[in-house]
Amino acid sequence: MNKEKLIALGLTEEQADAVVEGYGVMIPKSRLDDKIEELKDANKTIAKHEADLEAIKPKLEGNDDLLKQIEDLQLANTQAKEQYESELTSTRLANAVKFALHGKVQDLDIVSSLLDKSSIELDENGNIKGGLDEQITSLKEAKSFLFVPEAVEEVAAIPP
Repeated sequence: MNKEKLIALGLTEEQADAVVEGYGVMIPKSRLDDKIEELKDANKTIAKHEADLEAIKPKLEGNDDLLKQIEDLQLANTQAKEQYESELTSTRLANAVKFALHGKVQDLDIVSSLLDKSSIELDENGNIKGGLDEQITSLKEAKSFLFVPEAVEEVAAIPP
């Protein structure tokens, strides 16, 4: 979603600028869904290749070099998959934290670096389901200057 679409939805130009500045250009959910489907297809292809390699092993008995290469490839595939899943989880977590903190903190990077991300849990949709609120509460108590002050009711000025 871009600035023009936000304005068409009824936001003022200043509000649209703030949204675009804070979040950048928004990616439609359909593109995310397409990427998820691509990932599922890639995982199916990897599983098929693994099965094919397992099926070839019995035919290669006596050819230890090829068997060793197959085992090395399988290990490399497993390690690459684990690394990819770890990076994907880390990216999802970082984005969810930034989204949850946006507009509430003075500096997203500083506050994000102070959080224990291992205790933050995400649901299957990538939304934070637990572990963040407690940390934010303790950070607000210890380092309140990192947070944007909540709206304070205006007090009528007493004339001099």
